[in-house]
Amino acid sequence: MKFKLSTPTAIAAVASSFLISACGTPPTDLDLSLQHPSSQGKFLVRMEPPANGPAINQLHAWQVHVDTRDGKPVSHATIGFDGGMPQHGHGFPTKPRITREVAPGVYSLEGVKFSMTGWWDMRLAIQAGGDSDQTVFNVIVADSGIQRAASVTAK
Repeated sequence: MKFKLSTPTAIAAVASSFLISACGTPPTDLDLSLQHPSSQGKFLVRMEPPANGPAINQLHAWQVHVDTRDGKPVSHATIGFDGGMPQHGHGFPTKPRITREVAPGVYSLEGVKFSMTGWWDMRLAIQAGGDSDQTVFNVIVADSGIQRAASVTAK
């Protein structure tokens, strides 16, 4: 007996194999540090995850620390947030946002929810004191929490 795929079935099979390969292992050279300068070096930014580590499918909050290049807290900043899973092509299942400044230069990012394990990026657009800059943090989420970089240092 000969097995023959219809054209729609063949297309679906090829598309599925492409999606599975696209959702594979994250790049091995990802910067997993949670502190580094913004893209143009205008700010030093540090992301602080919840103390217990974020659990899959649970809302949680992070703290975002924004300092000047010389380490002084940046107050009254406007910070936009975006992100998602680059290998899956989708964003967060929620609409995370900065809700308030909890201390000088420390902002609460609320509404974060990782819906699955894998590589997530967290993108921040920062405006303060006439300066604008952006930064991206890469996070690998496992069932046991966030995969940490060997050391957290500024680049």
